[in-house]
Amino acid sequence: MEFMVFPFLILVIAAAALSVFLHFVPIGLWISALAAGVSISLFNLVGMRIRRVEPRMIVLPLIKGTKAGLSLNVNQLEAHYLAGGNVDNVVDALIAAHRAQIDLSFEQAAAIDLAGRNVLEAVQMSVNPKVIETPTISAVAKNGIELKVRARVTVRANIDRLVGGAGEATIIARVGEGIVTTVGSSEKHTDVLENPDHISQTVLEKGLDSGTAFEILSIDIADVDVGRNIGAQLQTDQAEADKQIAQARAEERRAMAVAKEQEMRAYTQEMQAKVVEAEAEVPKAMAEALRSGHLGVMDYYNLKNIEADTEMRDTIAGNGRKNRKET
Repeated sequence: MEFMVFPFLILVIAAAALSVFLHFVPIGLWISALAAGVSISLFNLVGMRIRRVEPRMIVLPLIKGTKAGLSLNVNQLEAHYLAGGNVDNVVDALIAAHRAQIDLSFEQAAAIDLAGRNVLEAVQMSVNPKVIETPTISAVAKNGIELKVRARVTVRANIDRLVGGAGEATIIARVGEGIVTTVGSSEKHTDVLENPDHISQTVLEKGLDSGTAFEILSIDIADVDVGRNIGAQLQTDQAEADKQIAQARAEERRAMAVAKEQEMRAYTQEMQAKVVEAEAEVPKAMAEALRSGHLGVMDYYNLKNIEADTEMRDTIAGNGRKNRKET
């Protein structure tokens, strides 16, 4: 029994050792490279394992690029992999650029990839331009009519400006600004409706692709709709605001008039009180005049007769006016 276990253990140990050996020494990958005509040493593959580089991520793109006619260096691919780049995507972009006769070096492709852009998509966009559709842009002509415009912008990637160039959002913002400016400078909204191409020509002349990663090929107006009469609405709002201001001022004047009226009533009552106070002094003065001899008894009676006569005449005159009004 012991003789049977011992060969089995040797077999297991040998299998484990072979597995570890094949892991560190990818012979199959090395044979595939040789068969494809790619010159790479077995020691280089072992060194990749030691440097924590997956050999498959380097050798397979190298084989693909070599078969496509590219001159690639193993050290370049390995350095790009260690920098966190997508080696396979970069090689695919180089192959696409080579087939389309676009001048793109490995350094440029690696820089674009490390900058966070999809270098393969950029090359494809250089061959097949992309159409960017803007959202609905609201603009108002000089006559106050709102126009809602949608545009389609055909762009092609500019390989030289991909690193550091602005993206699609900047293109959309600049096109929207150009549309608003062009419509706003039109005297009537019908001028824009009659000739929408005027918007495209004016916007293209502004050089909106400056500083971006794209080259604008054309700007086409997809749709123009007539919106609200903004001018009339603003005038209505202004008239309503003026009316409210006038009402507030009228209310202020009314409040001031009411306050003045109350003030005059208080002043009248004060004057009436002074009159009553003055009239109360008359009997005292007459009594003092009688006591001092400045006023005789007959003089007092004559004064009373005159007062009674005057009061009677006032009463008769008041009754006469009343009768005439009733007649």
